[in-house]
Amino acid sequence: MKVLVICGHPRKESYCQALAQAYAEGAQAAGAEVRRLELADLHFDLHVRFPSPNQQPCEPDVQRARELITWAEHVVFVYPTWWGTMPALLKGFLDRVLVPGYAFEETEDPAVWNRLLEGRSGELLVTMDTPPLVYRLVYKQPGHQAMRRATLGFCGIEPTLVQTFGPVKPAGDAQRRAWLRQARESGARLPQRLRLARARQRARSWIKALRLQFYPMTWIAYTIGALAAAQGGAVFSSARYWLGYAALFLVEAITVFINEYVDYDSDRRNRHAGPFNGGSRVLVTGELPRQHMPWAVALLCLPLAWVVWRLFAPPSPLDGMDFMLLAAAGLLAVGYTLPPLKLSYRGLGELDVGLTHSVVVILAGYVVQTGRWDDPYPWLVGLPLFFATLPAIILSGIPDCEADRAVGKRTLAVLLGPDRAAWLAMGNVLLALLAVVVLRAAGVLEGALWHLVYAMALHGAALCYALWRYLQQGAPVQRINGLMVLSLTYILWFGLVPLLDLWLGSVAGT
Repeated sequence: MKVLVICGHPRKESYCQALAQAYAEGAQAAGAEVRRLELADLHFDLHVRFPSPNQQPCEPDVQRARELITWAEHVVFVYPTWWGTMPALLKGFLDRVLVPGYAFEETEDPAVWNRLLEGRSGELLVTMDTPPLVYRLVYKQPGHQAMRRATLGFCGIEPTLVQTFGPVKPAGDAQRRAWLRQARESGARLPQRLRLARARQRARSWIKALRLQFYPMTWIAYTIGALAAAQGGAVFSSARYWLGYAALFLVEAITVFINEYVDYDSDRRNRHAGPFNGGSRVLVTGELPRQHMPWAVALLCLPLAWVVWRLFAPPSPLDGMDFMLLAAAGLLAVGYTLPPLKLSYRGLGELDVGLTHSVVVILAGYVVQTGRWDDPYPWLVGLPLFFATLPAIILSGIPDCEADRAVGKRTLAVLLGPDRAAWLAMGNVLLALLAVVVLRAAGVLEGALWHLVYAMALHGAALCYALWRYLQQGAPVQRINGLMVLSLTYILWFGLVPLLDLWLGSVAGT
C-alpha cells in the first residue's frame, strides 16, 4: 500500500513530527511503501492571490505535493489544533494544492461536481490541548469536520479515519510514549482498520438511504388498524401483527430505494435538498454506487416473499382475494416512481403517498388480523389522516420543483407552482380538521382523546399562519424546513390520537 504522511506543524521539532514518524514506521513494518512530506520544509506562497488558484504560478514544492498525493493510496495528515482547527500553514497548503482541475472539477450545475481524488483514503492524527471530549461535545469538532467532509470528502478522499491526541500540554512522558505506540500500531494495522471503516461507512450509507425518519408514521397507522380489529372483536394475533409490519417495512424500504434510483437525475440537480426533501443524497454524493440500488431491491424482495408466505399460511384468515388487494396496495406504494406507473411523474404522487400512508396502511393492519375489508371504521378513521398527510407531501415538492421540472417530474409544485401548492396544502390542513369534526358528530370518533381536536386546531392555525407568511414572501423556491417541521408534526395528531384512543379502549376492555 502506498502511504503519504504529511506533517502540517510549522515547527520541525514538534510532537506532531514524532507522531508522524511513529505512524510511518508502523506502516513500513507492515509492508507499506511510505513517503513523507514536511510542510515546514516547503517553499510556496500560502495565499491565493488571483481570482482562481490555477492562475497563480505553481511552485516546484506545490507540484511535487500534488504528484505525491496522486501517487498515494492513503493520505495521512498530522497537525495540531489551534483555535479549533488546523494551523495556517496547512490551510494555505490545502488552498494551493487542492485546486479545480486537480482535486475536483466543477460542472455547469453548481450542485454537482466531479471528485477527482476518488480511490484514496485519508487519516487525521490531530493533537490538541483541549480535552478531546470537550472538543467533540462542546465545540462539535470543527477542524475534524472541515477536513473530513468539506475538504477531503469533497475531493473524493474517503473514508477518513480520525485520531485525537490530547490534552498534550499537561501530558507526561509516559502518556506521550503511549500515544506514539498508538500511532505506530495504527500504521501497522492500516489495512484492517480501513476494511472496518469502509464496512461501517457502507452500513451507515445504507441506513441513511432507508430514510428511517419517515417510517414511524407507517407503524402508527398500521397499528391503528390492528387495534381497531381487536376492539371490533377479532382475536389479536401478535405473530400476524409483526409479520404484517415486516411486510410493510420491506415494501417501504423497496419504495425508498426505487425512488433513490429513479429520481437520481432530479436529486443531483437539486440545489435546495434538505432533511425532508431531495432524497437521502447517498447516490448523488457517491456514498453508494447507483447500480447497487436495483440489486438491493431484488434482495429485499426475497425476505418480503418469505414474510408474505408466512402471513398467508394456515390457519391465517387471509385468502386469495386478500392477497390480490394487499398486493395492489403494495404496487400502489412502489408505483410512486417505479415504471411503468411512475405516479409522481404524472401528477399523482402526492395522492399516492397520502393514501398509502393513511387509509391503505390502516386497512392493512385491520385486514391482517381479520381478513375483512367491510368494516367502515378503518376507512373512516384514515380520512383525517389522509388530509393531514397531504400538506407535508405537497410542501416537500416546493424546494425540489426546479430540479423536478428539469427532468419531467410532474409534482403538484411543478404543475401548480409553489404559491398554488402552498394554498392547496393550507386547504388540506383545514380539511383534516373538518373531517374530525364531521366524524365526531356522526359518532364514529367517540373516544375522550378526540377532545384534543382543539389542540389540533391550534397546531393547524400555526401551520396556516406560517404558510400565509411564506405566501406573503412570494412563495420562493428554497428550503422550507420550518414549514416541513410544522406540517410533519401536524400529522402526528391524526395518528397518535386514534392510536392512543384505541389502546386505552383495549386496556379498559381487558
